[in-house]
Amino acid sequence: MKTKSFLIIAVLLNSFMFGQDSLNVKSDKPKVFGFSPSKKTKNVNGILLKYYDEIDAEISPKKVNGLGLGMNGLGIFFPFLMLVNVGSINNWGFSDIGMDKLPEKMNNINGVQISIINMEPTVTNGLEFNVSSNIGAPSVINGVSVSPLYNIHHTSNGLVISPLANISQKCRGLQIALYNTCNDSKGFQIGFWNVNQKRKLPFVNWNFKSKTKKS
Repeated sequence: MKTKSFLIIAVLLNSFMFGQDSLNVKSDKPKVFGFSPSKKTKNVNGILLKYYDEIDAEISPKKVNGLGLGMNGLGIFFPFLMLVNVGSINNWGFSDIGMDKLPEKMNNINGVQISIINMEPTVTNGLEFNVSSNIGAPSVINGVSVSPLYNIHHTSNGLVISPLANISQKCRGLQIALYNTCNDSKGFQIGFWNVNQKRKLPFVNWNFKSKTKKS
């Protein structure tokens, strides 16, 4: 009798553990439509709707193959508030501090990102269109980024275009704006005033050598 009871308990425990594993696997299956913030949403093959941006320390990274839509209504005001402090534009960028650990906490969007504003660490592989790109969180664009105000990235690989300013820590490609600045640039800058690690020039600036690291 004791043996039968033990076997029954063992079978029940095994079934419970298997059921938990199945639920975890099911939760990781890609969704056609997902939301952020949401700890249940991890992989999306379709559309991710971001209705409120998570702060860096609490972000639950998501992988999106398709379209990321950032609809945080509060983001409408941030770009225009920043125009008041345009005199401190050189301090708007991001440093390299913590970037070695950050990628594992970043959203990955393979496709298109369209946002009022993006305030989450994000790697976009494809096309990005924001009223003002990536304020408050370092991000990476591999492709094309277009903004009606300004683009702020940690890293830009490809083409970034805005009427006012493009600000990046690391650039590989082309920046086009009224004001362009990049601390580690390999490529061209076209605008009224352009700044890279080698020189400051109006209209057209360039550099093709990697930034020399200080020992």
